[in-house]
Amino acid sequence: MNANVSIQVLPQGLNSDAEVVAIVDKVIAYIASTGLTYFVGPTETAIEGDYDQLMEVVKNCQLIATENGCDKVLSFVKITYARERDILTIDEKTKKYHE
Repeated sequence: MNANVSIQVLPQGLNSDAEVVAIVDKVIAYIASTGLTYFVGPTETAIEGDYDQLMEVVKNCQLIATENGCDKVLSFVKITYARERDILTIDEKTKKYHE
C-alpha cells in the first residue's frame, strides 16, 4: 500500500440535507464495495490502497454523486503518496484515539 486519500464529497443543487445525506450514503456504499480499507469520519472518508486504484475511486465518487441526483459536486481530496515504500495505515494513524 503506497497511498491513502481522504475525500469529502459535497453534492450541490439539492433542496434538503436529507437529499445530500442520501447521495453521500451512496458514495460511501460504493467505497465500501471496493474492498479497500476505509474509515468514515464526520466530514470525510479516508481510504487506503494503491495510488492508481485510489484515483479511480476518487473519480467514481464524483460520477456516483452526479448520477444520483445532483447536477454538480464539490469534492475535497487529500492524498498521501510514497512512490517506493509503504505509508502509515489508517489504523496506525488513528487507533490510539479510538481505543
